[in-house]
Order: sequence, then C-alpha cells, then structure tokens
Amino acid sequence: MANEKWHEINPGAIIDRPGSSKENKTGNWRTFRPVTDKKKCIKCAICWLFCPDNSRIMVENGYFDVNLTYCKGCGICAEECPTDAIEMVMEEW
Repeated sequence: MANEKWHEINPGAIIDRPGSSKENKTGNWRTFRPVTDKKKCIKCAICWLFCPDNSRIMVENGYFDVNLTYCKGCGICAEECPTDAIEMVMEEW
C-alpha cells in the first residue's frame, strides 16, 4: 500500500454492496433511544420521514414505533416531531 498512488487506493466510507445494512445490525451504537408518547402522537409520520436509518416503523392504528435493531439514537425523530411526542432517554444496556 505504501507504493500506491492516491488514485489507486479504494476510497473509504463507500457502500460497496447494496443491502449490507440488513446484515450489519447497528442499533448497539446507541446511547439514547427514542420513546414515543402515543397520547401526544398525531400520526403525522414526520418521524418516519426524517429517520436516516429507516428504523421508524408503522405499528397498530397508524402509530410509529422504532426498530431498535437499526436505530442509532441520533434524535432526529424527536427533534422533528411537531408535538414533542418523542423523548430521547438514556439507553440502559
């Protein structure tokens, strides 16, 4: 590798195989996890729309919950929720 030129080195941070996120469960990176208060939720799906990990899933009666297998705890869902129905709580491992 020391003799390679810059244009001969494979770039990093590139997904080289589609669908690899299904194999790589990334939820254990989390420090905080989202908890949804269904009394405040208006089923607007904004949490689902903004989730960068596609870890928000529709459950019964149009509510959205989180798939903790893939949620990294970024808090975007809580930040974007118009009714503050999502609270980020410290993960307890």
